[in-house]
Amino acid sequence: MITLAGAYTAIVTPFTNDGSSVAVDRLAEQVHFQAEGGVRGIVPCGTTGEAPTLEEREHIAVIKCAVQVGRPLGLQIIAGAGSNSTAHAIHLHQLAAKLGADAALQVAPYYNKPSQEGLYQHFMAIAESADLPIVLYNIPGRSAVTITPETIERLAKHPNIVAVKEATGSMDSASEIRKRCSIAILSGDDSLTASFAAVGAVGVVSVVSNIVPDRVASLCRAIANNDFTALRKSHDELFALSRGLLSLDVNPVPLKCAMEVLGRDSGSVRLPLVRASETIRATIALLLRDAHVPALAAHASC
Repeated sequence: MITLAGAYTAIVTPFTNDGSSVAVDRLAEQVHFQAEGGVRGIVPCGTTGEAPTLEEREHIAVIKCAVQVGRPLGLQIIAGAGSNSTAHAIHLHQLAAKLGADAALQVAPYYNKPSQEGLYQHFMAIAESADLPIVLYNIPGRSAVTITPETIERLAKHPNIVAVKEATGSMDSASEIRKRCSIAILSGDDSLTASFAAVGAVGVVSVVSNIVPDRVASLCRAIANNDFTALRKSHDELFALSRGLLSLDVNPVPLKCAMEVLGRDSGSVRLPLVRASETIRATIALLLRDAHVPALAAHASC
């Protein structure tokens, strides 16, 4: 069974400038950049990858590229495969297994607002559908429902449910999960990774590592080494940038703007998301400067 710990990049899906198609060549470049930065793995087709806008053929192409390019470079691939339809989530989960992913990220069903029993049965049905490890994705801000620590404890008894991405923003939730079971906890918010580590989290599914994978990997090594001095230093250096990328506009709008500023153009975001405003762009440029993130090439406005 896979061990999940360390830095995992919630990788963007690069589109052409008009957003009409996936730029697979750019995605391959991003995967190489992540491997060179020393992260443990990547998470394609997640929130940062604008998964709700991907057609199935694009979803397949993104995961296939991530696996074919990333696996030989030593990266673990946690493929986004969630849905608010249990039948569709099972289909995507089996597809991720077929494409060679190491695990699947399964988000709490959004919009439906199921009960805790409904959540339990949803995830158990997925876990039974394929022999592929599952990372639960607990993000009430987007799904409008929280997977409670009690439900996570129940789910963790299934051998295929091995980790949870905690994007609740709640130290209490993370603490209660750790008290109840030994499931691997991954922070779902870059600005809270150090805090979650203090109560037992073993890594992060990171947004900011799209642009500074080496620094997020270093932060996670400090967690693994119980080096809280180094952890605090890394956290302080990245805190303002991490918070800005997730608060100035909806993810991944600020991130894609930052990548363009740095010469790592990932194309447009897709509707219903729109490009960052010039005011936000200026703020992002300052955050990048203050965090000492160097530009790699001349850039255009995002």
